[in-house]
Amino acid sequence: MPVAPLPKALLFDVFGTCVDWRTGITKAGEALGQRLGLPDTNWAAFADAWRAQYQPQLTSVRSGARPWTRLEILNRESLDTVLADFGLQQVPATERDAFNLAWRHLLPWPDTVAGLHRLKTRFILAPNSNADIALAVHMAKFANLPWDVILGAEVAQHYKPQPEAYLRSVAALGLTPHEVLMVAAHNEDLVAAGAQGLQTAFVARPLEHGPGQTADLHPEHAFTYIAHDLHELAAQLGA
Repeated sequence: MPVAPLPKALLFDVFGTCVDWRTGITKAGEALGQRLGLPDTNWAAFADAWRAQYQPQLTSVRSGARPWTRLEILNRESLDTVLADFGLQQVPATERDAFNLAWRHLLPWPDTVAGLHRLKTRFILAPNSNADIALAVHMAKFANLPWDVILGAEVAQHYKPQPEAYLRSVAALGLTPHEVLMVAAHNEDLVAAGAQGLQTAFVARPLEHGPGQTADLHPEHAFTYIAHDLHELAAQLGA
């Protein structure tokens, strides 16, 4: 077990780390297709394609090519692109708007809720996600994620992995970086957090991208903590 002072607060990546976005979006697509009588569509591939728009959209904001824009707006723009790519231009705008809200209704991984409640007995918990506040709040209500406060991109006005996305969330809690533990299933996220002085915890989510996942199957760096799920992390932290 690593020798490090116990953190006072834990920040969490949410998409993929706490909730299963791929299954949720796939099922929402299947429901949409059935309701509208759409042509047969591989909705898992659709979910992957929609998610693949995520980083390019964030890059457009991080680079300054466009002003600060909330993630739900970026997701809605991406949805139009992916529907066109899949030959589903006939989906009306009202249905597109409703489908975009599927990102608010994602189920947690089996260990997430109980693991978070264990950790909450000892630590401050908050998301440090690229989700905007409205999206994060609705996700938390739907999935029963027991956050103490909503932090992340909209509070920081920066998207991960920009330094401000970590440091402004830390500052909002009145803490210093070494007093905060960033928890994620993504190596890049943790490397960026660690570079700003935060403690880091890798929690494996080998099915985030489905059975063919090839990235982030294992920790690729010497993170402060490494766990198979949130229960194991809680045990390591004495919760």
